[in-house]
Amino acid sequence: MGAPSSLAAFEESLKHLQSGDQTGEQEAAPTLFPGGVLLDQHYAIPPRDLNLLLFDPASSFVPSLVDLQGTTEYAEGPWELHGGTLKRTLNYVKPAKFLIKFVKMAEEQTYIKADEQSYAVVKRLTAPDAPYGNSIRTEILVYITAGPETPSGEATSRLVVSWQMIFLQRMLMKGMLEGAARQGLKEDAEKFAKLLAQTVKPVDAEELSRGGDGSDRERALAGLVREDETDWRLAWRFLGNFTVASAVAMVVLVTAHVAMAGERSKEGLEFDCLDLPDSAGEVLFSVVLVAQAWFALQMVSRFLRARTQRDGDHGVKAQGEGWVLTVALIEGTKLAALDSTGFSDPYVVFTCGGKSKTSSIKFQTLNPQWNEVFEFDAMDDPPSVMNIEVYDSDGQFDESICLGRAKINFLKSNIEDLADIWIPLKGKLAQCHQSKLHLWVFLSNTKGTEVAKEYISKMEKQIGKKINLRSPQSNTAFQKLFGLPMEEFLINDFACQLKRKMPLQGRLFLSSRVIGFNANLFGQRTKFFFLWDDIEDVQVVAPSLASVGSPSLMIILRKGRGMDAKHGAKTQHGEGRLRFHFQSFVPFEAAHKTIIALWKSRSLTAEPIAEEQSDTKSTHTKENGCSSDVEDVIMKKVYSSFHPIQADLLMELFGGGHVERKVMEKVGCVNSSHTAWKLVKPDINQRRLSYKFDKHISNLEGDVNSTQQISFLADRKAWTIEDVMAFQGVPLGDCFNLHLRYQIENVPTRSRTCNVQVYIGLQWLKSTRQQKRICNDIELKLADLLKEIFATAEEFLLARPIDPLCK
Repeated sequence: MGAPSSLAAFEESLKHLQSGDQTGEQEAAPTLFPGGVLLDQHYAIPPRDLNLLLFDPASSFVPSLVDLQGTTEYAEGPWELHGGTLKRTLNYVKPAKFLIKFVKMAEEQTYIKADEQSYAVVKRLTAPDAPYGNSIRTEILVYITAGPETPSGEATSRLVVSWQMIFLQRMLMKGMLEGAARQGLKEDAEKFAKLLAQTVKPVDAEELSRGGDGSDRERALAGLVREDETDWRLAWRFLGNFTVASAVAMVVLVTAHVAMAGERSKEGLEFDCLDLPDSAGEVLFSVVLVAQAWFALQMVSRFLRARTQRDGDHGVKAQGEGWVLTVALIEGTKLAALDSTGFSDPYVVFTCGGKSKTSSIKFQTLNPQWNEVFEFDAMDDPPSVMNIEVYDSDGQFDESICLGRAKINFLKSNIEDLADIWIPLKGKLAQCHQSKLHLWVFLSNTKGTEVAKEYISKMEKQIGKKINLRSPQSNTAFQKLFGLPMEEFLINDFACQLKRKMPLQGRLFLSSRVIGFNANLFGQRTKFFFLWDDIEDVQVVAPSLASVGSPSLMIILRKGRGMDAKHGAKTQHGEGRLRFHFQSFVPFEAAHKTIIALWKSRSLTAEPIAEEQSDTKSTHTKENGCSSDVEDVIMKKVYSSFHPIQADLLMELFGGGHVERKVMEKVGCVNSSHTAWKLVKPDINQRRLSYKFDKHISNLEGDVNSTQQISFLADRKAWTIEDVMAFQGVPLGDCFNLHLRYQIENVPTRSRTCNVQVYIGLQWLKSTRQQKRICNDIELKLADLLKEIFATAEEFLLARPIDPLCK
């Protein structure tokens, strides 16, 4: 076929290429070349127009690019169709650089994909006159795809340029040649991007994604209508059954019988106002009447209680700027039946970033319809995981039974795939019934492109060292390496060794949510990552001969966390905690400070930032973002007892050592972690504590994040511990904080005896009709728990051998 020399001829060749008789011969759309990404940018132009701008022979863009790059002797061949492929050849001379002379280049451009929405062109570059020119071929993939529309409805395109170098024979200078080629291609790509930005308007990818997601979210949520159940429908659910109907019928029957029956003489032991049954049948009938009345009253009681428990956190708008997580709870299906009626009363608790949102309760159903929307307050960092728990409730703070649970890992899931998802629930009941939840999940960033800069600026203040903002190309390569979503951005990376049986040289990558390691030794790749939230402790190991005289870092994960990275761990503790050893950092101090700062910014063990000032009379609870004034909380004594132990010895219960761990495990407080006691004010030490109640052991449930302060009263030789507890995974747990005050002192009149008094108080963060019920329930359960804690501590301490020197 002849060579097209005009725009119409070029478009005709493209149409012929994508026609029915030619489409089957085209290659499939390729993946990015492994050499790396030179350019990844969105532009406000349709894919067809961008393709014409870059490859049309009549385009004015190519001559401008030739002048900008300093290319000479440029000769452009025509586009030609050969056997179902469209290709052309170019010849030009690259300018001299440093010690490299002018190089004659031959370039072949071939379309491997062409339709209205995507175009892919492979450029094959050779330099026959250059050293090793006949043994090397450089290939560049230019891939144009349609991007999402802008909020104004304007079409966009995504342009991705990647490269690779192919060696036709083995050579010793492979690494040096690849490095030189990479540097030259990057310089050309920068000039290309600069010129293209002057011709076509670039569009920020994060802002475009956020705008598109926002519009999609608004359109989706706009059509979501919540149907509030009326009192009549709710009454029918609870009272429209045979038990209530038969009880009403019996009441009518007995009332009619009493009205129609006449007076009769007293018999047996009867006297005035006492009418006893006269036969076994009457006794049996009375028992049936009482039983029916009891069940009917229970139904009425549940109905009255259900009327006050229909509200949740639906429709509460997020506050602040940053990452906003929006969850639309649509429906559930095939939930387990736990009531005698064959139904359940399910509700859902979402937990993310230390905050919880609770749905309303749907009564007497196994396939609930919620249509409720929950927004989590803006977070500085994108969330890592969201925990979902479904409970069956007979009333708030009764013995709610878990119907199933699930977890969404935002690092392993594309946020676009979560826009409409059915999540299977885990747990014995849920897996037996194949229970599922239908969710719409949206994650948006209200700060736009500034989020990465602000986060890095915050890290610079804590580290005390400048951190360079990584390029989009570096972020794209990092995301592709570990399979991370596009909102994850690289902060820093360090060369180091992973210590195992044989040290493995690689690089440690640090981002806002993950820490990852990658190594490639003789073609054997070792790659893994885990969350900062998974880390329990970071320790510095002293220099040794094995670490080549430099200190190393040992990272210990929490129990059961980070199992996907198990193959990279040096050891695994008997309790299931993975340990990773990294050594030979270049430099060590910068790596250590960066890792500690990133870990503390994400984990529970984060210390307060220096800029934050704390009031003398307040204890700050960072998990729910509120400060609670202890003086304003009404405290009530719930426990008082004498123990045949000195106060100093009993204080080991709060020492963070073996005694505390054993006692907590015995009473059902599992998965505990805590910081060391740190002096925050004169004579006042503080620490932070987290644990979970084991439902099979404790009569409580849920996760607890606690801030404790301890002080010693020298005049009375007594200890005072102030404890502020925030609950997660508990119905209405975000409505209050629980305050505890322990007072432990020796009794002067008794040898080796101390007096323990515990006071509790509730600080309400949100108003609820269940305040009185919650107070009574917590008071009863906590009194039993405190009794068990101090009895277990007394038993354990008295059974321990006593050091003769302490007598």
